[in-house]
Amino acid sequence: MDQPNNPQPIIADRVLINGIETTLTFTEDGKLRWNAGGQKCLTVEREVLGFCTQGRKIRLRCVVVKGDGVCCVKDRGGLVRENFLFELFSEDSLRLWCQKLREYIDSLGRPKRLFIFVNPFGGKKIASKIFVDVVKPLLEDADIQITMQETKHQLHAKKVAHTMDLLKYDGVICVSGDGLVVEVVNGLLEREDWSSAIKMPIGVVPAGTGNGMAKSLLDSVGQPCTAFNAVLAIIRGHKRSLDVATILQGEIKFFSVLMLAWGLVADIDIESEKYRWMGSARLDFYALQRIFHLRRYDGRVCFVPAPGFEDHGEPANYNDGSSDTHRNHDSSLEQAFDVQQNGYQGSDVKLENLDWRAINGPFVSVWLHNVPWGGEDTLAAPDAKFSDGYLDLIIIRDCPKLALLSLMTEMSSGGHVRSPLSTYLKVKAFVLEPGPRTDDPTKEGIIDSDGEVLARGKGTYKDGQKGLMSYDKLQITIDQGLATVFSPV
Repeated sequence: MDQPNNPQPIIADRVLINGIETTLTFTEDGKLRWNAGGQKCLTVEREVLGFCTQGRKIRLRCVVVKGDGVCCVKDRGGLVRENFLFELFSEDSLRLWCQKLREYIDSLGRPKRLFIFVNPFGGKKIASKIFVDVVKPLLEDADIQITMQETKHQLHAKKVAHTMDLLKYDGVICVSGDGLVVEVVNGLLEREDWSSAIKMPIGVVPAGTGNGMAKSLLDSVGQPCTAFNAVLAIIRGHKRSLDVATILQGEIKFFSVLMLAWGLVADIDIESEKYRWMGSARLDFYALQRIFHLRRYDGRVCFVPAPGFEDHGEPANYNDGSSDTHRNHDSSLEQAFDVQQNGYQGSDVKLENLDWRAINGPFVSVWLHNVPWGGEDTLAAPDAKFSDGYLDLIIIRDCPKLALLSLMTEMSSGGHVRSPLSTYLKVKAFVLEPGPRTDDPTKEGIIDSDGEVLARGKGTYKDGQKGLMSYDKLQITIDQGLATVFSPV
């Protein structure tokens, strides 16, 4: 349907469509219109992936709403791939149509060359199938050149991102859960050219267990978290900035884009791995175990509150967050994540000049989030924004078990943060001082960042496997909009 301002035609011609001769018009608002048993319309930016020629025919490779009559309306349901074939009456017309379509599609700023990581081991081990069945066909329809690399081991994607020739690509895509995204960000920020490298757009196709980043991006525009929708967002080329958190302990740095957890959430996330055979149900199953055998941890958190949250906690003095001891950390992991002098060194904000607050334990759970969703079913921080320059902090202190069980059931809707049992605020900087369990001071906890173990304390699950950092004081700062991600808007 024409808009009230009657957009001017870029080109119009008589064509054959399914044996019917009609006028095909391409207007400056990016819409293709024709009449074949009713008025039809395609919006190039939203529905046309690419095109090819067959003799004097142009084949448009599109995605349209299933069962739609192909009219100029917003998506109402599931999308399907569909081709439309238009036959021109002369070679000159064919060349002119191809030129105008190519010029318009190129003006949209879509990526033309993508490097794709596929993690065949993550989650339900379906990433390779998703790549073959969904990712590759859609990118080929969009005429995007792809280079695919299956990851072979932990930190493989980080190593490749650290050394790859970024000038060859318009984006780096992760067909995986959230883990590969974190590796890519760390690899880019450890490069000599980190300031330009981190501007490389990163795309996320959900194929893991958590998929918190993909869910957050797609849910921000009300789209289901599917590989199909994620790939379309990448093809369309829209981008948004993403905050990056720098976690610092002594000279060891780790860059996070999703979350950090200590206490209940970290214990469930990491210790439930012993039930990985149960699939995603392992999280709910182990959550029940942990609630009915609830642990509480001594410790202290210090933070710089965002405007409007200054009443939380008590006034505190800043200390640098560096650890006096470096026990129980893995030197090989430290070397793998070591940021050289020419890599990104973290925020240069003068933390000692900021107004710090503190909350003392014991704690049931401390959870920091950079994006709203921690997984496809967990709306961890409903007020989190992608690039507001703050982390959302959720604290649960002493809490009756039945009340905690009720609170946990509200995580799918984000209702847990509205409970009086939760403290929910935004912070600019944060220092965690983790302590032992209150019921057994010989046992400590786990610090989890972006689904990976950052630190394992004494007496924890697999405490023989050391983490990147020690179970000790660490500091977190946030850099607003440092990274870039492909986004539906």
